[in-house]
Amino acid sequence: MANNVNTAFKEFLKEKVNLDSSQSSTAIKSKDWLINQLQSLSRDNDDFPPILSSIHLHYGSFARKTKTRPLNDIDLMIGIMGIGSTYDLYSSTHATISANPNIPSLVKLCDPYTSNLNSIKVINCFIKYLPQIYQYRNAVIKRNQEAAVLDLSSYDWKFDIVPSFITDEDSSGKTFYLIPDGYGKWKKTDPRIDRDRLSQINQANSGNVLNVIRIIKFWNKRRNVTTIPSYLLENIILNYYAHSTSCSAWVDLEVADILTYLASTIYNPVYDPKGIQGDLNNLSWDEKSRISKIATEHAAAARKAREYESANNHHMSTLYWYDVFGDDFPRWS
Repeated sequence: MANNVNTAFKEFLKEKVNLDSSQSSTAIKSKDWLINQLQSLSRDNDDFPPILSSIHLHYGSFARKTKTRPLNDIDLMIGIMGIGSTYDLYSSTHATISANPNIPSLVKLCDPYTSNLNSIKVINCFIKYLPQIYQYRNAVIKRNQEAAVLDLSSYDWKFDIVPSFITDEDSSGKTFYLIPDGYGKWKKTDPRIDRDRLSQINQANSGNVLNVIRIIKFWNKRRNVTTIPSYLLENIILNYYAHSTSCSAWVDLEVADILTYLASTIYNPVYDPKGIQGDLNNLSWDEKSRISKIATEHAAAARKAREYESANNHHMSTLYWYDVFGDDFPRWS
């Protein structure tokens, strides 16, 4: 229960939107423990791919601190040593990897009678060996497209474990990662670009953008007829703040303008900042229209809430915020 708008938003962010800090701490420890176990598997088994710990990447919304409750998945890119292996880009985004013949554990995971490293076989190798870790003996372990999924009964979250290679520097001094494409070959990615872009924009706005991203993601999941893909939504918000230094620490001051921006921008292309995936906005016209309509309605409600707060009518203000965010927004006391 809240008796003013500021208290309501603090309670809302702490109890309903942002991850619990103690749970996050436990999740990070469990992630680090898993990485150590994978490295042990690699050392102890000749046919497990050689692990290269220096290129592991903790990526995804949990790593970027844009994850909202519940904490249900943690993404990990596990680096594999591919020294002497080569890759061939057969499109702007996809590649084959030719395994170094001097790394037997990779050769065993190639397509028959070729040196083409099969990404499905690499994932399945992880799946084969994960149950050898005693604590994971009863876990549900399966492949889901590009990842080996480790679903633990002891925690609320699952791990998406993605095998990865890093390329040598190209002529411009850049490197990128190759990860499974879900069909046996490999695809380009570089989550470092997402991480660094978010960090730069957030720092330029005094560290206030993260709360805005999380609260709009909450709105997206709870109040929208059509849910906007999380990564698309995050990039729309970052595009809004990319040339700003004025994001407020009071997140309620940002909501109306963000929703107004979303209502119009949702019709436009939203390009992958990594320059790999192209337009991220694959929503249909009908989906875009429904999102635009509800964003416009809730932007208007957010402005009414701000008007009532300015008039010191916190009761009416919280009622309008309740309309925007739903049952989880604190009731007036």
